[in-house]
Amino acid sequence: MSNYFERYQRRKLISSYFSVVLSIGLVLFLLGVLGLLVLNTKKMADHFKEQITISVFLKENAKEVEVDQLQKSLAMAEYTKTATYVSKEDAAEQHSEEIGENFIDFLGYNPLKNSIDVQLNADFVSPGQIAEIAAEISKKGYVDEVSYDEPLVGLLSDNVKKISFWILVASAIFTLIAVLLINSSIRLSIYSKRFIIKTMQMVGATKIFIRRPFIWANIKLGMLGSVIALLALGGVLFYLDKNFPELLLLQDAMVLTLLFMGVFVLGLLISLISTYFATQRFLNLRTDELYY
Repeated sequence: MSNYFERYQRRKLISSYFSVVLSIGLVLFLLGVLGLLVLNTKKMADHFKEQITISVFLKENAKEVEVDQLQKSLAMAEYTKTATYVSKEDAAEQHSEEIGENFIDFLGYNPLKNSIDVQLNADFVSPGQIAEIAAEISKKGYVDEVSYDEPLVGLLSDNVKKISFWILVASAIFTLIAVLLINSSIRLSIYSKRFIIKTMQMVGATKIFIRRPFIWANIKLGMLGSVIALLALGGVLFYLDKNFPELLLLQDAMVLTLLFMGVFVLGLLISLISTYFATQRFLNLRTDELYY
């Protein structure tokens, strides 16, 4: 009978520890993913901004030296990421591939114009700045037209601001939820030992002596949960980097190291603080209040 009771208590203890580790690991993993999203919000926004292209269409009488000079000046401009010359023959070929038929055979001539496609640096992709750049380029006498997707630029700028704001709000909410969930799991774990705590207190053990083993045990559980969360976070990070290499998620080693350290330390701190206040609560209860 005694061995059965010991095995039952051991299984109950393991189950309690497992639930604490699982809750800590899951919550910290979600918090880490959110942190990864926050740190890479600007990088992802910049990636989409740099897909915006300004097409500079040239007049038929534009001289080759003028075109070369314009391309070089655009390539050297601080707002330019790339400046690529596209002849009207190449443009016609690309357009034919897109629509699936040779429109030149149908029209009898090539209506397209030679152009220079300019991709901008992300910091210059805003409605006002692009309008200024387009106006400056249009002043050239051999430039026929400067074209870009103006509605898309405005929509992109507005959405980036909104997404950044709501990601910060979500981060604050999830951090609070993480603290509450981990705190609740640890409190439930200590609640099952409330009679042991009160018994130790009644035989003369000091509060520090009683708290110490509980704090140390839950710190170790916090460490284990943090390690599980970091392993899962690392797996997600490598998966995203493999499927979306253009985001360069593994490029900033220092930022990733700080994120991983932050998740690990947060797990330890929440475990430490939650255990301290949970044990303190039961230490301050009267014996008759333990049953409620």
